[in-house]
Amino acid sequence: MARQWRIEYPGALYHVMSRGNGGQDIFLSDDDRQLFLDLLGTLRDQYNVEVHAYVLMGNHYHLLLKTNEANLSKAMQWFGATYTRKFNIKNNIGGHLFQGRFKSIIVENDAYLIRLSCYIHRNPLRAGIVDRLTDYPWSSYRYYAYRKKAPAWLTTEAIWDQLSGEDLQKAYRLKAQLYADEQNSVWEDVRHGLVYGSRDFVEDLKSRFLADNRDEELPQRNQILRHHDPEQFLRKAAEYLAFDLEGARSASRIAGEEKEKRDTLIYLLRKTGRLSNREIGRLMGLSYSMVSRVVSDFSGRVVDEKDIREKVDQVRSLFEH
Repeated sequence: MARQWRIEYPGALYHVMSRGNGGQDIFLSDDDRQLFLDLLGTLRDQYNVEVHAYVLMGNHYHLLLKTNEANLSKAMQWFGATYTRKFNIKNNIGGHLFQGRFKSIIVENDAYLIRLSCYIHRNPLRAGIVDRLTDYPWSSYRYYAYRKKAPAWLTTEAIWDQLSGEDLQKAYRLKAQLYADEQNSVWEDVRHGLVYGSRDFVEDLKSRFLADNRDEELPQRNQILRHHDPEQFLRKAAEYLAFDLEGARSASRIAGEEKEKRDTLIYLLRKTGRLSNREIGRLMGLSYSMVSRVVSDFSGRVVDEKDIREKVDQVRSLFEH
């Protein structure tokens, strides 16, 4: 199985996430959730990892972490293995709990923390679990948005430092509300599917951590090094999908199966990490805002719908060599 490329250095910030194996729930009770949070406290103490934000969903979790040592892989391997073992013993079950290795996005600096924390905290709202974020007890939202005392292992200062005004809790609530309008633009700053920051930050990482040679086991690393020809990609993928690319570019509106094929191409173009929504829009004959909506909506479908996920994987496999 291909490994995700990990960049590790002291002081690195990460958005970390993992899903249940085969989509299974990773929490069966509130006791499981509390066990998970208790282990986050141990993670901080044992591996010198700061936890800045979290949300526990039914079959996955999101964490915003800072590693004060270059040890993300070691820390998260311990965390995943320990939680799995305790979860299985507690619930009298066996086998793998998580779907492969955890996924991580490296974050440029503290300036990105508020937007990422809002993304993490708004997960229950996007999933339709609650109507108000404050009603969801299994995230760090209430520690930032209200005066609820945070656990000792939760590091809040870095996010507080990005806010201003006399009432920081109110300022954070406003940020979380406004995030709904800026969510699409936020992901413009995700490069290659594993870096959240500026292009200069990507170049700095390349110069510090990438050799010129490719590693066949690290496709995300190769993705940064490899040159992409978007037009060639589009034509090959469109041919595979039996999609009229030129017709779609000139059409004022498409629907049904053709729209799904077009959205598949747009999603995959965005996931290469090379093109912005504006650049994709120029290739596809669409506006920047339309591409943003397509990427946002289709990303949810990839997660939720098995047939869509399989189609995306089939098209992606055409370019894996």
